[in-house]
Amino acid sequence: MSNEVVYNRIPMLRAERGISRKDLAAALGVHYQTVGYLERGEYSPSLFLALKIAEYFEVPVEVIFSLHPFARLGS
Repeated sequence: MSNEVVYNRIPMLRAERGISRKDLAAALGVHYQTVGYLERGEYSPSLFLALKIAEYFEVPVEVIFSLHPFARLGS
């Protein structure tokens, strides 16, 4: 399927915690550009990487990733 889209809240979580792409990438063991690709939806993470991201932010994976767009906060 060419239109498999995974939505994420990585930019929001990074901003809330004051974490740079480079710092997140270093913690995850990936290149900082990978974080950018994930944030823009240009790359879907492996299950392993998705779980590492959830563990890093200490939230369930479904808080970060969804198959459907997230509702705007305050809606």
